[in-house]
Amino acid sequence: MILSMEQVSIRSGEKKIIDNVPFSIDKGEWFALVGQSGSGKSILSRAIGQLLPKNFQVEGKILLNEEDLCSLSPKQMRTIRGQTLSYIFQDYQGTFTPFRTIGQHLEEYQKVHGNLDTRQRKIKSIEALHSVGLDEAFYSSYPFQLSGGQLQRASIAIALLLSPDLLIADEITTALDSVSGHRILELLAKKQKEIGCTILFITHDWRHVRRYADRIAIMKDGVIVESGGKHRILDHPKHAYTKQLIHATPILGKGLLSGLQEVGKE
Repeated sequence: MILSMEQVSIRSGEKKIIDNVPFSIDKGEWFALVGQSGSGKSILSRAIGQLLPKNFQVEGKILLNEEDLCSLSPKQMRTIRGQTLSYIFQDYQGTFTPFRTIGQHLEEYQKVHGNLDTRQRKIKSIEALHSVGLDEAFYSSYPFQLSGGQLQRASIAIALLLSPDLLIADEITTALDSVSGHRILELLAKKQKEIGCTILFITHDWRHVRRYADRIAIMKDGVIVESGGKHRILDHPKHAYTKQLIHATPILGKGLLSGLQEVGKE
């Protein structure tokens, strides 16, 4: 087990947003946390890395590799974020400063978390770009010169640069078209196998859950209403809300899915 939530509740003032959430993720899993907008799944994911605003209070335990993250200082958490825990966000553009090149972003990330010299950092940065399908020319490019899909690839390169144990991917395809989104998830699945990381996948899109998840937890109004293996949830959902979500989602036809798979090979 790599991550364990033990009766986690989150408040903002008097309002309880997350209520006694329990779930655990095994090493190497692709774990999907599913729910509609406003269900609390992104707030819960940000609580793991202590990324919530100061007016939010977290109760319970969040154990990463058996260490309670809630008990760590901000300085200790800065060390863990990047090396052990990393994020890819829906707003991938927010990952980048407009007037710094992609290479500068990659090197700065390494300077914060490592002790490589300038030459070594550049070599590792270019290798990271190649690993996500971007050639060396992107090292000197500015964020505004990249397409949405290219920027998301660059954000994956940064997130996986130090081979974290746990990657939290929060609605990472929402701002992309369906083909670009498919390519990004295929890339992420490939990278997961290469570095052996665990993925906490935050989404509301059941089509992606069907294709990539190992296990699923369903969140509604800050509460986990159902959890289990992918096939059990998809084939035999128990909670009315889970059934509603599944039945409301169109299933990709074989022709379209095959076409997307072919595109992903390009």
